[in-house]
Amino acid sequence: MNLGTPEAPETGPVRRYLRQFLSDPRVIDIGAIPRQLLLNLFILPFRPKQSAEAYSKVWMDEGSPLLVHSRRFTRALRKELGDGFHVELGMRYGQPSIGTAVELLRDKGVSRIVAFPLYSQEASSSTGSCLQELYTELGKPWNVPYVTVVPPFYDDAGYLAALAEVARPVLAENDPEHVVFSYHGIPERHVRKADEAGGHCLTKDDCCAAISVSNRRCYRAQCFESARRLAGLLELDLPWTVAFQSRLGRTPWIRPYTDVVLDELAEGGTKRVMVVSGSFVADCLETLEELGIRAQEDFEAKGGETVSLVPSLNDHPSWVKAAADIVRREAPVG
Repeated sequence: MNLGTPEAPETGPVRRYLRQFLSDPRVIDIGAIPRQLLLNLFILPFRPKQSAEAYSKVWMDEGSPLLVHSRRFTRALRKELGDGFHVELGMRYGQPSIGTAVELLRDKGVSRIVAFPLYSQEASSSTGSCLQELYTELGKPWNVPYVTVVPPFYDDAGYLAALAEVARPVLAENDPEHVVFSYHGIPERHVRKADEAGGHCLTKDDCCAAISVSNRRCYRAQCFESARRLAGLLELDLPWTVAFQSRLGRTPWIRPYTDVVLDELAEGGTKRVMVVSGSFVADCLETLEELGIRAQEDFEAKGGETVSLVPSLNDHPSWVKAAADIVRREAPVG
């Protein structure tokens, strides 16, 4: 399962996609009436045109990058898992939907489903929303199938090894002076709402310094843990920073912000930066346009030279193998 994408890089399809996406109460977690007012008065009149222009810069011949890479990954995972598994792709918003994927599995007589949210770190607005939709679809027939959910894999050794394998050539070829591990941002209130211990998250500067019982469900803490482990695998001997991208609106989102970090690095004299976008396993608008195009332009405008973007895992063989290992752990065969 993954987030989803518009059907075309045009204002109409993008508007339909954003309406479905931003109407989700797990994404914009305010009352239904304020959410609709915000959506219809301030977002949908303006953002679809801007987003369509951004999508048009990265759209592939076969379609949206996220969908193209996700389909390639699905085919590769199906082949890697082999007999005994049926693999289907379901998107939370747009097509192919989670409901479509469930129906295809049901038609094939599947009695046990392994749900694999393709988000390495857990957030209610991504993982939680996908699972809620999945549970709704699974509960429609009289006989409800058994389901196992793959937990967040931010610390999975195979996943991290695959990401390091993809990053090493970029590191060697571009000789960066600084590495930025950029993760998709979420509002600070989402982090506080996920604070099961209460009073831990975002209460002190080092609240994400280690994973513990207090922050094990914290998206920000999981991002920091992924970055620490990946920095170790890459044996980085240069400075690195964790940052968060793609914020929306005026409410505080988790910090530091990727665009601000890159501006400060450029203004401070750093010329070459490598960016690893660790919350996306498939290249999409947020990696290819936001980081690959816009971040490069902004970095140059502030005096920098190069932002080297590490590709997402997509259907890289090491990631496909790691994903298959994850699935087999949840659904052993034999």
